[in-house]
Amino acid sequence: MSKIEELLKNEKVEWKKLGDVCEDKFWIMPSTPKFSNDFKIPYITGKNIKNGEIDFDNVKYISEEDYVSFNKNRSIIKDDILISMIGTIGEIGVVKENNKFYGQNLYLLRLNPNVILTRYFYHFFSQNRIKDGLVSKKNSSSQGYIRAGNIENLEIPIPSIETQEKIVKALDKFTNYVTELQAELQARTKQYEYYRDMLLSEEYLNKLSYYLEENRLLKLEWKTLDEISVGSLSYGSGASAIDYDGETRYIRITDINDSGGLNKEKASPNVVEEKYILNNEDILFARSGATVGKNYIHLINDKCVYAGYLIRLIVNKEIALPKFVFYCLNTNRYKIFVDNTKSRGSQPNINSKQYGSFKIPIIPIEIQNIVVEILDKFQSLLADTKGLLPQEIEQRQKQYEYYREKLLTFDENSAKRERERESISL
Repeated sequence: MSKIEELLKNEKVEWKKLGDVCEDKFWIMPSTPKFSNDFKIPYITGKNIKNGEIDFDNVKYISEEDYVSFNKNRSIIKDDILISMIGTIGEIGVVKENNKFYGQNLYLLRLNPNVILTRYFYHFFSQNRIKDGLVSKKNSSSQGYIRAGNIENLEIPIPSIETQEKIVKALDKFTNYVTELQAELQARTKQYEYYRDMLLSEEYLNKLSYYLEENRLLKLEWKTLDEISVGSLSYGSGASAIDYDGETRYIRITDINDSGGLNKEKASPNVVEEKYILNNEDILFARSGATVGKNYIHLINDKCVYAGYLIRLIVNKEIALPKFVFYCLNTNRYKIFVDNTKSRGSQPNINSKQYGSFKIPIIPIEIQNIVVEILDKFQSLLADTKGLLPQEIEQRQKQYEYYREKLLTFDENSAKRERERESISL
């Protein structure tokens, strides 16, 4: 990378409007179709577009008939570029395969490969200044959108194809390394989840009990959360959060993050009632909305109360260790339970009675403690990985952004002056 200046030295760059280097360009804006999980054709929106990728895991599905109708005159093919235009603005995705799918609220660009490379355009367009410039042009409606002209009139520096290839090669080294680190982080997380689910399976717990009880087979029992609870599972306080500097933390449904911990933002309630104060190792469940099914075990010393859209489980410690229960509530079996139990609709819900019906394997407390110790070690190793790898990913991402700016910053004024001189000489 020390040869950046040499790479770009004396490179003649022509600035062209994006619309002028496209073989085709059009809005993807069909009427909203009928959706069903019985259909097979993915249907994406701007939410599925990010960092050059298209997320096909979290999509709705349309029928073959609707796909044929939408695709008739405006097909999506390999190497097409999709840009989000409404709501989430300026995200870019590159179509990698000729697979059947369609979408909405997107703008499609089909670049002329003899003029501009897809990966070169991706690196140029992914610069923060480009996205920020587009976002600044969105209209003032509640959702916000940009017009096709905002994309088509964007001026792009076009060096030779040979130079574009060199720039792409240099920048792809960084993006590929970041992708590898992200894949490693994901693989380690899946490895932890695999061993956690195996360790908490009925078969393995029976084997473990048999081994630790000196070859005496113990009967594993399945008990519901209601059966291991002190009292019934209960809903939280209906107080509101008005103070952000109070002594008592008010845990809301949105405070439970993807890792089963609490977000950093701390809010305090206007009313503190004793019956809603959390004990050490109480477990909370989110009961509605996008966070339904998420759970949290209270292991901090802060004085906290929990909000009305959360459900509390106080574990009977003579029957089960709260951390053992918590680990059981993060297995794949629990995720299947949540998916099968939650109500359908825009605001899915699981009530206290339904949560109370979930069953966990009960083994002697001593053996539960051994399982918890093993899983704590796994969790600690994973936490170290999640601490170190993201730092490395962030560092590499910053390096990529730095060199991207170096390689893709051309003097637009000098190019214009060159065009003016050529025009005068003619």
